[in-house]
Amino acid sequence: MANTKRVLYRIMAWTMKVGMAGALLSGCATIGDTTDRMPTAAAKQPLEKTAWLVDWQWKAGAEDLRQMTDGLTSVQMFAAYFDESDDLYFTKAFQDALPKVQDVAKKSSLVHLDLTIVNDQLRKDGSESQKDPAIVSRLMATEESRNRHIDQIMEAVSRYQFHGIEIDYERIEEKDWEHVLAFYGELYRRLSAQDKTLRIVLEPRTPIEQLSLPEGPVYVMMAYNLHGPSSDPGPKADRSFIAELASRMKKVPGKKVIALSAGGFDWSEGGEVTALTETQAAELAKSSLEMPRRNNASGSLHFTYLDQEQRKHTVWYADETTLQTWADAVWQEGYDIALWRLGDLSPGSVRLMNQSK
Repeated sequence: MANTKRVLYRIMAWTMKVGMAGALLSGCATIGDTTDRMPTAAAKQPLEKTAWLVDWQWKAGAEDLRQMTDGLTSVQMFAAYFDESDDLYFTKAFQDALPKVQDVAKKSSLVHLDLTIVNDQLRKDGSESQKDPAIVSRLMATEESRNRHIDQIMEAVSRYQFHGIEIDYERIEEKDWEHVLAFYGELYRRLSAQDKTLRIVLEPRTPIEQLSLPEGPVYVMMAYNLHGPSSDPGPKADRSFIAELASRMKKVPGKKVIALSAGGFDWSEGGEVTALTETQAAELAKSSLEMPRRNNASGSLHFTYLDQEQRKHTVWYADETTLQTWADAVWQEGYDIALWRLGDLSPGSVRLMNQSK
């Protein structure tokens, strides 16, 4: 992911910056914010929480994990891709990260470590294709191809000593769903025979109302990117979006999880959209043109700033208060939460995720 630009233009008065930073850290709306004021409601009971840790930011992710091993039940290492032969591919960053992350996880009896496999292809020339449906089509085409893929997954579980597997195959084509469902069922049976677990990630666009998803796996609905790289500025999620997805998940069998996303996006007036971690967004907020405001429908913070070329940017992001707002919405539906992702979280967000059951 691209690093956000450092912005030094339009420096606000020092006293204003200090007041704003205090408001951000406390999770309260800024002074003078009346139309968007959003009180934080404490969760009525703790949720079971999990989180992803990505290979490209594993050091920061491992540091966040180190501080929240009381609150998480599992961590999903987002680290398995595909090469040009449709074989599982693991980056050097993953090889470096795994022993360190395993060491952190072992310090808690609560935290299990799972492997997430995503349908991204990494090529020898350095190029890649993300969420490539053609990979899924080839892997699922025949019983033989599915079994070959499952054999590779089982070998990876054994070699790297993972507690379970998470499948994050996105943009699945309609013609492939019958074979994908057969794959889910067989993979679950193979993993269960070795006391391993299976989670399946579902996109909001997944036609869950028309699918007979097999019983056994845990199903995770992605409740984020309501606004993102392909949209106008806005929050990653809001309460109505979460409630709608949670209602749709009632059709899904077994244990269900709603995935929330930390951080946010920066939309420039030139059309470029950049992903931001929570820490990066809070740093940019120090140079905002006005006091950041909290949106009532989502609990998200938003502000604008000018970069060094005088281009206007709009930022929306989630802080601790936002995550608590979304977690409360999930709790009301009776589901657990997963967080995308560890790394550059604020101390408040880390504390929120570290609250024990």
